[in-house]
Amino acid sequence: MGVRRTRLVTGLAAAFGLMTAIFVVGGVVSSPGLLVLALVFAPVTYLLYRHATGRLLGRVYRGVEQQAAQNGADPGRGGFGAGPREEWQPPRDERRRARQAQGRRRAQGRADGRGRTRRGGGRGPRQRASDEPTPREAYSVLGVDPGADEAAVREAYRERIKEVHPDTDGGDEEAFKRVRAAYEVLTD
Repeated sequence: MGVRRTRLVTGLAAAFGLMTAIFVVGGVVSSPGLLVLALVFAPVTYLLYRHATGRLLGRVYRGVEQQAAQNGADPGRGGFGAGPREEWQPPRDERRRARQAQGRRRAQGRADGRGRTRRGGGRGPRQRASDEPTPREAYSVLGVDPGADEAAVREAYRERIKEVHPDTDGGDEEAFKRVRAAYEVLTD
């Protein structure tokens, strides 16, 4: 991704540089109005070139490190204002999974006729719906040991859901709902 982005920015810098040169030549030869366009394109070309070579980002990092040093932070030690950390990656997947699970719970609550789910801001722990199993019951429904890891829970869920799915012979819709509810309790 980084190589493609660098190539893209380098290509844009070259295109803007060529247009700037054409506008300068056209402004000198035919119309001074083209020099105004060259004045607009020149700074954009310069910034794109600095970005493509990595000098712009390097300057930003140096500025952050200098600010941290002025604030008394030791960049090698960490802490607030210590500067950028190359090894840090934002927890995108965890946030996305949490939002998806929350959306599923809300949709399930509306589909079951329980109405709207309670939003944050209330006092005390989250109220458990009357038909939602406890974690102990959920482990029992899926047939796994309490404290099983997520992979084991997922595998047990897949096996149980195949057995009780209403579209299969001998399927049971109520058992299907219990298995789904148990899986949602254990994966939240």
